Amino acid sequence: MRFRETNEEEQMLLLAETKECSVFQMKNNTGEGIMTMYQVFPGVSISYNDYHMESFDSTYTTNRNLFCIDHCREGRLEYAAAEGAFSYFEAGDLKLDRRITHQGHFEFPLAHYHGLMIAFDMDQVGVTLKEEIKDFPVNLLSLQKKFCKGKQPMVIHNAPAIEHIFSELYMVPEKIRIPYFKIKIFELLLYLDALELPKNLEEKPYFYKNQVEKIKAIQKLMTENLEKHYTQEQLSERFDIPLTPMKICFKNVYGSPVNTYMRIYRMNRAAVLLKNRNDMSVTDIAGKVGYDSPGKFSAAFKMVTGKSPLEYRKIFGPNGIK
Repeated sequence: MRFRETNEEEQMLLLAETKECSVFQMKNNTGEGIMTMYQVFPGVSISYNDYHMESFDSTYTTNRNLFCIDHCREGRLEYAAAEGAFSYFEAGDLKLDRRITHQGHFEFPLAHYHGLMIAFDMDQVGVTLKEEIKDFPVNLLSLQKKFCKGKQPMVIHNAPAIEHIFSELYMVPEKIRIPYFKIKIFELLLYLDALELPKNLEEKPYFYKNQVEKIKAIQKLMTENLEKHYTQEQLSERFDIPLTPMKICFKNVYGSPVNTYMRIYRMNRAAVLLKNRNDMSVTDIAGKVGYDSPGKFSAAFKMVTGKSPLEYRKIFGPNGIK
């Protein structure tokens, strides 16, 4: 079963196809993305999107009247919010649009993104929705008009009940998958119909290109020199960006304050070394990621991973039990 959606997306390669779903792959020199698409009923599909890549250039265009709802479960997506300005779609957010501005350059600042998309083909679903459930009270065209007032996506941050509705869609038993999808889609439509839009919706932060480029240069400097520690004041001066805007922009691009991001980055790097390099001692690895004190490194590693370095190596190392 191949969906019309993919015929418009020439960058996706069909990997597998069954009666129930189609699996597509997108690859470039920064990684790959996998989309697993299910047709719930004519005109409505759910796609699980799993990307492990840094960026992609979309050529997607459509002449269909679409209403798409994206939920981000993990990671974050950088997209153009205006000419020369960027905004961020992150875990827990809901993005609603008509796929009118889905071309151009997109980045995943954390090099991964996991989420799902529910797509409505408005020309089909007007008929099929009535066949699926009689007297369903939501007018889908009104809903599209409510959330898609312009060309740019509407992003809703941390709306109540969103996590509840979507979390169950990530763990649906196979034998009830399609009927359960239907129930959850109807629940979502009812929820969106009743949702009062936040008054500050237009105040969503965005950041200019030169500011974002400086933040990415700061991240590159720090992650390529883990043995060194830079104060935020040093970074602010070195990259000619005021301290407070630097802190705000960094958190929006990477999802965490500078120090939190670097602590997690260092511990993730240490975890890779503990897993793959039996020839390096814990002290060597601590030094490699910027810790002179093995004791402080061990405490930081346990805080992030829940295990001491030795416990982690015993479980996940080359001779580990997993």
